[in-house]
Formats: sequence, structure tokens, C-alpha cells
Amino acid sequence: MRDLQTSLSILTRSFENLSPDEEKKPTAAKHSRGKSIFRSAGWVESKSHNISPSTSNRPDIKKLLTTIKQGFEKSPQDNVIIQSVGTVQHIGNGVAHISGLPYAGIDELVIFENGVEGLTLNLGTDKIDVILLSMDEGIHGGDLVLSMEKRLTFPVGSGALGRILNPLGKALDEKADFEAVQHLPIERKAPGIIERATIDTPLYTGTKKIDALIPIGRGQRELIAGDRQTGKTTLAIDTILNQKDQDVICIYVAIGQKKSSLLPTLRLLEQRGAMKYTTVISASPDDPPALRYIAPFAGCTLAEYFAGMGKDVLIVYDDLSKHADAYREISLLLKRPPGREAYPGDIFYLHSRLLERSGKWSEKVGGGSITAIPIVNLQQGNVASYIPTNLISICDGQIILESDLFNRSVFPAINIDLSVSRVGGAAQIPAIREIASQLKLEIAQFGEIEKFAQFGSEIDEETRARIQRGKIIQAAFAQNAHHPYSSSEEFLFLYALASGILFEIPDGQINNFEDRLFVKLHASPPDFLNDLSKDSMLLDESRIELDEFIRSLI
Repeated sequence: MRDLQTSLSILTRSFENLSPDEEKKPTAAKHSRGKSIFRSAGWVESKSHNISPSTSNRPDIKKLLTTIKQGFEKSPQDNVIIQSVGTVQHIGNGVAHISGLPYAGIDELVIFENGVEGLTLNLGTDKIDVILLSMDEGIHGGDLVLSMEKRLTFPVGSGALGRILNPLGKALDEKADFEAVQHLPIERKAPGIIERATIDTPLYTGTKKIDALIPIGRGQRELIAGDRQTGKTTLAIDTILNQKDQDVICIYVAIGQKKSSLLPTLRLLEQRGAMKYTTVISASPDDPPALRYIAPFAGCTLAEYFAGMGKDVLIVYDDLSKHADAYREISLLLKRPPGREAYPGDIFYLHSRLLERSGKWSEKVGGGSITAIPIVNLQQGNVASYIPTNLISICDGQIILESDLFNRSVFPAINIDLSVSRVGGAAQIPAIREIASQLKLEIAQFGEIEKFAQFGSEIDEETRARIQRGKIIQAAFAQNAHHPYSSSEEFLFLYALASGILFEIPDGQINNFEDRLFVKLHASPPDFLNDLSKDSMLLDESRIELDEFIRSLI
């Protein structure tokens, strides 16, 4: 509500902008509408002044202002509101073009007569463009629109854990809405450099190949890229499953996924007990494009709430290709100039401002962290396409999945040559880093030699032996879906592989030996693994203990 002087000033400026030379616009066609929430809520008086630009209907401005002023003076206790309004000029495809609302701001909420809310994205001199946050049924040309004078927010609180929500925070799991502690704006400025801390704690994914060769630290942004049906979502879900009892809160944002495709994932998380520390935010293809657009920002807002409490948070964006497509659809409907691949010019800024909100924070701002794992879809393995290259340049590393490896039953189908983690190595345990660096070099050499051997050239015995060794390493890193390994299991496996003990196992019996090794590990773990921490060093006495432990099963 504005005071008298401000309101009268606004009215005066509005009346002065009315041009007497303009002809009266034709009245919009009448439609059968439901009851307006504005009148039922008392927002608009039944008696109102119709300010028309037509000369014949032009009111006496001085007389009108005097009448309004007298109303203020006679009834100061009444909630008299003078508010700018808008009118729907065009509606369709989840986008509304509105005239009026001269004081509306960008990313500000507006509300239509039927109660549907919209988000302002375009501001013009005489009109604004709004994306609808629900279906456009019941909205017609000529309908009244009011500004809510607030930004879009998302409800946050510990009650969100274990729930399935839409990007507006409404329940999708047939339960009552959770009790929100507060509502935070979905668009927030990312913390600066001073407010960040060094990434020094590993986040174990439970996948041997990732934790050993492409390690991820808490607060890192690691991209997963690959063609369709190559196991991208599987890696992300396994990472969530592996956070059980690790004091990490997980948020899974499903963007543009069919409900039938999402259902098996939800069942798996429920069966493994992962929903206790996980929140799922879903925007399906049936939802308006606006919900697919705001979904990752809503998830990030919830992650920031927990990180502000000093918690470590893992958030998965599955996937940002569909998010970019939704933003392209909205931008084209808003008639923004298309750029490369018809994406708008600010598509890079869209994802950079999202992912910059991830990181590890200093103790002054809570000491929590947000680890982001965005997923992007590739076309025939082309990592040089527009959206993937944007995300690669924004993130701190990438995991590339390859269709050829997947078709050869190499699971997970990770291309080690193209995959990298730029900051995760600093968070890796020194003992693991020491043995993993040796294995990564051998795998890289194996890949090059294997490609050379495909040409049918004669190779010597030493090269043949290195190829055979590389095949054993590749087979040893194979892992079934949804069976994550603990950190102690991974370390023991890596040590057996790097020390050469695993090469003494006959072909085809590595998996059996691994199972027996882990059974013994859980029954009577070595002292070194009991005290495994981020400062653990692999000393000679520890090597002797581990050698004896592993060789006892051969």
C-alpha cells in the first residue's frame, strides 16, 4: 500500500501519459469466465474509474484526484490501495503478453484473475512478457493482471527431506505440503571468492573408476556427459546411494523426465533407504516450460539452505540439456533473438549463474558445501557441440561416457582419456592418490597401444603383455549398476590391483576373489583401513600388512 502523496503522484503521471489523439481500442471479445479472485478478495472495488485514452470518455483529472483525496481523508482507517494494473493482450503456449504494469520489475510475480501466477521475463516500454507457472486455462485477452510486488521464492526446511516436490515446492507424493521454515528467492547471487574455502574433502561416488581416477571433492562441479542410454543417470543415482551414513544431504532435480522413467529411480531410492536424506524435485514434460526453467534454481535454493547450516549437500541436475531446451522454447516464444542452434545469447549465463552457486564455503558463512553433478546429453559423442562445451568450461571437470565402450559391455563406459577432475585430486586421500596415479597411466597407455594393435601390425612380446595387463585392469574396474563400493573396499581393491597381486588371479575369477576379499574385510579389517582418513599415508609397514591380508585368500 502506498501513501496518499505517492499514490496521487503516480496517478497524475499516468493521466499525463494518456494521449487525447489516440483512438479508443476495440473492446476485446467477451468470454465466459469464472469469478474473479480480485473482486472476491476485495482487491478491486466494484465501482472503479475506467481511464480511457478516448477524448470523449476522458475523465476530469482534477475532479477525480480531488475525489480520491477526499476518500483518503474521510476513511484513513480503510485499506485504500491505488495499484497499477495490466491487461492481457495475448495468451498462449505458456506465455502472456501484457500491457500496463509500468512499475513491474524483472523476475517479479504477477497474478491473473483466475489465480494463476506468472513470472516477468521481458520488460518493454509499453508491455511486459510473462511466463505462466501453471496451465493457461481460464485466461483470456482483456483479463486484469496485478503485480504481486515480490520475487519467486521456494519453501525450505528439513521437512523437504524424503519428499517429491515440484519446482514451486508443492508436494507430488500425495502427502501434505511440508512445513517451510522460510521462503528463499530462487535467484540469488553466488558467494564471492572470500566467502569460499579450499576443497579438501573427498566425496565418494561408490564407483571405483571415478573415485580412483577422476576423484570428486565436496564443493566441486563435475559434469557427466554422454549419449543417450550410456549410464549417465546410473552414475548419479549410485553417488546418491553411496552417501548413506556419510552425513551428506542429496537433492535430485529431474528436468523434463517422463514420470514413467522417473518412477523406477524413486522406487530404488526408497528401497535403499536413500529417501531419508534426499529430496526429489521433478518438472515433467507435461508441465509448463516455466517449471522446467526454474526447476534447477529451486533445487539450488534448497541446497543453499542446508549448506548455510553447515551441511554438505550433493545436487544432481538431470539433465541440463532439457533445461537449455526449455529456456530456448521460452525465449523463442518471447521473441528474443535466436543465436547458435537457436539458443538465446544468454544461455551461457543461464548455466554459469546456476553452477557458480556451488562450492565449499568458509566458516564465516556456515562452512557447508554444495557439490553439483550436472548431466548433459551428447549427440553421437560430440563434446564440441554448444551446450556441452559451455558446461565443460563452467565445471571443474567432466566424466565422458562413450557409446562404443557401452556396446562392448564395459561398465561404467567412462572414457578415461577425455575425462578429468581439475580439483578433486587435491581432496583425494594421499594413500589412494599414490596408487591411483600409477593405474591411470597404465590405462592411458593401454588405450593407445590397443588402438595401434587394431591395424594388424606385428607387436612384440612386451607390448602384448602390456595389452593383456591393460585388459585385466579394465576388467577389474568393471562394476554393476547400483552396487556402490565403500571407501575401504575401494582402497583395498586398488591396492591389490596396483601391487600386482590381482594379476595372479586366474582369468574369470577376479569377481569371485573380490567378493571373498570384501567378506573378510568386513569380518576383520586391517588396522590401516580402520584409521583411513584424508591424511593417511601408505607406509612400508602398512604395505606389509595389506599384502599379508590379501594374499591369505589366494
